[in-house]
Amino acid sequence: MLDILISEFSPNTDMPIGIIALRILGALVLCGAIGFEREQRDRPAGLRTHMLVGLAAAVYCILTLELMAQGGDAVDAARYDPIRVIEAVTSGVAFLAAGMIVFSQGKVRGLTTGASLWLVAAVGVACGLGLWDVAVLTAIPALVVIRLVGRMEKRFSKEEDPV
Repeated sequence: MLDILISEFSPNTDMPIGIIALRILGALVLCGAIGFEREQRDRPAGLRTHMLVGLAAAVYCILTLELMAQGGDAVDAARYDPIRVIEAVTSGVAFLAAGMIVFSQGKVRGLTTGASLWLVAAVGVACGLGLWDVAVLTAIPALVVIRLVGRMEKRFSKEEDPV
């Protein structure tokens, strides 16, 4: 009985556990950086939400890669199409992000936060697939757009004159 429990909880992944940990940590750090900006602006979806979305996306991709590594014939391999996972993550997070967007007092709010959630899912997918260049080259411009462009918008926006 003890042998069964030991074998059940022993690492049996195709990918080395250190690589899995690195991909998960990368998703947490990169998505956390984007979430931290949202947290600083006191948005409803902040640091934890962004980190969890990126983490989930990375884990789904890691699971897909593990399933594909287990092999199988051509019919089974088609069932493990990684594009399906990316589509599922995209649509699932889009549903979550859409919930962040509200129309209140004549203004639309939450668009940037909703978009940033969708974006961190993509960063998480890139981390989960080990596409570090894509993950980093997405997170950095995202931070620039959210932080710097947001400041520019406020500086150059004009208050509407009441009619």
